[in-house]
Amino acid sequence: MGMGSDLVARFPAARELFERADEVVGYPLSLLCFEGPGEELTSTEHSQPAILTTSLAAAWSAWPQGSSGDEAVAVAGLSLGEYSALVFAGALSFADGLRLVARRGELMAQAGRERPGTMASILGLDDGVVENICRQAADVGVVVAANFNCPGQVVISGEPEAVGRAAYLARQADAMRVVELEVSGAFHSPLMEPARQGLAEVLAETEVRQPRVPVVSNVTGEVVEKPEEIRQNLAKQLTNPVRWSACCRTILALGAEVLYEVGPGKVLRGLMRRIDRSVPVENLGTAEQVLALKRGPVTSLES
Repeated sequence: MGMGSDLVARFPAARELFERADEVVGYPLSLLCFEGPGEELTSTEHSQPAILTTSLAAAWSAWPQGSSGDEAVAVAGLSLGEYSALVFAGALSFADGLRLVARRGELMAQAGRERPGTMASILGLDDGVVENICRQAADVGVVVAANFNCPGQVVISGEPEAVGRAAYLARQADAMRVVELEVSGAFHSPLMEPARQGLAEVLAETEVRQPRVPVVSNVTGEVVEKPEEIRQNLAKQLTNPVRWSACCRTILALGAEVLYEVGPGKVLRGLMRRIDRSVPVENLGTAEQVLALKRGPVTSLES
């Protein structure tokens, strides 16, 4: 709770964005972000529009809307964050991006209720080993590699029994650690197929423009430019693995020297330390961090 409240207190752009978000979703999203209750804010239906709004509030407080991307080499976002990246790059309007993630959250929650599933993070095994483990565990149900986050960290997703079986096999294969995740569904797996179909219908009616700056797709790990390709990949993302490590390597290959993790949390900064520790990553999610950026460019990464 309190998410984005410091940004709203300091920056008119953030305040205006949260006011606009309330209008678009039709309920007091800003109040939910600032005051909770926490269990309601963390539900899939509400957390997705809340995170997108907070992330863009930070981004547009640092870089005025309309100039977004003028200095950027490329943008990307992990799962939900891909929508923030597309709005920031001008491929989606804020209102359309917010409507999409609100509907996305509803569809994912519904799919999770209809076909219950779970996820687990496997640490310390190569990608190929985890994929092979999922194939072995598939004899008891659906389980796939869902997130290739960084070297040595793969998230698996699927039916509870199959995920449990894969977790057991991972421990037998000397995984450093297996962490069960608290999620409401088997995201980025075939169990999300009903959500993919529903989202594809909404995307077909949504205006998508060519991005002003390169946007790297979760599905391919490569730059996506054509509006129809963006639509297709956003729908596929619900049932396909997120290739985050590949996304980051593509951004670095395009010439990025400093990366900014925009929005609440520091997860991506930690992942980049495993992908390429030499690359500076700065967080940009609070008013203090935005003000620090405005005072001068970031030139180093704190240990």
